[in-house]
Amino acid sequence: MKRVLIGVGVALLVIVGALVGVGLYREHQGRDVRGSSTEEFSTTQQQPVARPPTAKIRWPMYRFDEARQGDAPKMLVKPPYRPLWFFRAGSLVEFPPAVAYGKLYFANADGVLFAVDISKVKTVWAYRGRRCTAATPAIDGHSIYMTFLNKPPCNASRSGIDGQVVALNADTGKVRWKVTIGPSESSPLVVDGVVYVGDWNGKVYAFNAATGSTRWTFSTGGKVKDAMAYAGGRIYFGSYDHHVYAVNARTGKLFWRASAQQRLGSRGTFYSTPAVAYGRVYIGSTDGKVYSFGATSGKLRWSHGTGDYVYSSPAVWNARVFAGSYDGTMYAFNAATGEVLWKFKSNGAISGSPIVINDVLYFSTLKGRTYALNPRNGKLLWGFRRGAYAAPVSDRRRLYLAAYSRIFALAPRLPG
Repeated sequence: MKRVLIGVGVALLVIVGALVGVGLYREHQGRDVRGSSTEEFSTTQQQPVARPPTAKIRWPMYRFDEARQGDAPKMLVKPPYRPLWFFRAGSLVEFPPAVAYGKLYFANADGVLFAVDISKVKTVWAYRGRRCTAATPAIDGHSIYMTFLNKPPCNASRSGIDGQVVALNADTGKVRWKVTIGPSESSPLVVDGVVYVGDWNGKVYAFNAATGSTRWTFSTGGKVKDAMAYAGGRIYFGSYDHHVYAVNARTGKLFWRASAQQRLGSRGTFYSTPAVAYGRVYIGSTDGKVYSFGATSGKLRWSHGTGDYVYSSPAVWNARVFAGSYDGTMYAFNAATGEVLWKFKSNGAISGSPIVINDVLYFSTLKGRTYALNPRNGKLLWGFRRGAYAAPVSDRRRLYLAAYSRIFALAPRLPG
């Protein structure tokens, strides 16, 4: 009996040792990785910020530009601001508007897509999709493109549900085409006459912007909830299968697939929309990390942990990367190395994405406050007791902020 007990004890020690070893290995794998300024990083390769296609299209898509850098430099606004008016949207507006032709285009959680005249603060038209929504529309020419989730209830996870991509006339709201896909909260990307979106079935689609016909599809192993980013003929996106992808924008052929780091507990998934700049891809993860991958190779160039989920889509400005965490902190990273340059502690969890407008960094928190910071040092410049998910957008002279069920218009405060 004594020998048996000794044998059992030895076996238990071996098992415990193996588990400890696996744990230490996973912990080591999940460590922060410091990057290099010489490996797949060049400020001369910064994807140029897309200017509005015409003088009448001021904010054409989510994150402002097709590389999703979230940097809108040619604006005329600076804090502090004063409220001008607000528009009641009827239910939650989680994502910011697009701005064109003197109108704000946005959708509420009940599936109503609005076109609101900025000067009259009046609905010009409203398209009732009767589906849940969680995206920003995209404007291209006089067409507007929008994705829709399933029909209510909005938190449904049952099988067999579907979503839609809808193209409408931006002036009248008349439907130009409609395509059924899986439920989609992927803010559309429109580049060179092609509309790119992802869905909960794990697919990414490229549609002809004029007709809605399918150019190609690409399948992943998990839900694709983020918006696509475009740079150098490639489409970049993340998936809930723990991977980030780069595919050929013209054919959908895979260039590379990168992974969230192994760690203790579940691996990270990607809700955050990637930003592409300096030959790198920057993206947040539910494992609490911000990642930088080589845009050409897909190799991990740096990673840095925060205190909680990073749903926030990074903004890129002046060799800095900004991302918010559910731990309530806005982080500024060195774009090359991932070194933390500064941190700003806000009043609550940060779910939405920061934006840089005319060299000022903006973000909102789930406790209903919007901040404006100096992006160089994180110094607070201005605050507003409204906001939640989305950072503001601009038409050059005003800011527009989604604050739960209202859209606020804010103008720079006159001196004196």
